Amino acid sequence: MIKEVQSYVHFHGAPTKGKILMVASSPSVSPQTGWPIGFWAAELTHPLRVFQEAGYDVELVSTEGGALMMDSYSNPTDASGYSAHDIISLGYMQQTWFQEMIANTKKVTEVNPQDYDAIFLVGGQGPMYTFRGNNDLEKLFVAFYENGKPSAAVCHSTTLLLDAKTSDGELLVKGKTWTGFADAEEEFADQAVGMKIQPYRIETEAKKIEGTIFKTAAPFSSYAIQDGNLITGQQQNSGAAAAELLVQSLQK
Repeated sequence: MIKEVQSYVHFHGAPTKGKILMVASSPSVSPQTGWPIGFWAAELTHPLRVFQEAGYDVELVSTEGGALMMDSYSNPTDASGYSAHDIISLGYMQQTWFQEMIANTKKVTEVNPQDYDAIFLVGGQGPMYTFRGNNDLEKLFVAFYENGKPSAAVCHSTTLLLDAKTSDGELLVKGKTWTGFADAEEEFADQAVGMKIQPYRIETEAKKIEGTIFKTAAPFSSYAIQDGNLITGQQQNSGAAAAELLVQSLQK
């Protein structure tokens, strides 16, 4: 009996299958809490691992370009210990090329959608301010979506979908089923720190939109939805699941 196994790890020197664009928030300060905010580590590193192991190159860009900053609670070396279990992020943080990647990003306006096969929006606390109402990012995401390319967003990056419109002026999520950070998860986070962290809640806002279905699973469970070429993940534990749906779409 002959058994063959094909590995999808992207070994050095192996031909790439394509290129995926990841977009993260540039550093900011939350007007709500006064905290420095940026991207959530696992929402970059866990999808990045999926993409690289499947044989894709990845380019990381940001809303303003330049150096990026992890949300402190997402950093596995943070004194809080909140993400100490995240050995995937910890592993990437040991890599010089990864540190260089997050230290020097292009701005979203400097990239051409035609150079990539898919787009993936990284969540975190920053997107609630840097993605919402960002016309440049909306146009970029819609360009991928309307060209039939897998277009993914996870956690708080799904705030972009509250406003993003297609070229015919309709909301991109019209007629779509999607997910994002849940009200129950916001409530848990607020109770944990003893204050209201976010200026609004994505689920609450999404449910005001007619003609779209916003679904959530159990709080902090891995949950991702694909509806056509729109892929969304609920929160930081859903990044790999969303990335896997994206890779499956590219391999069809």
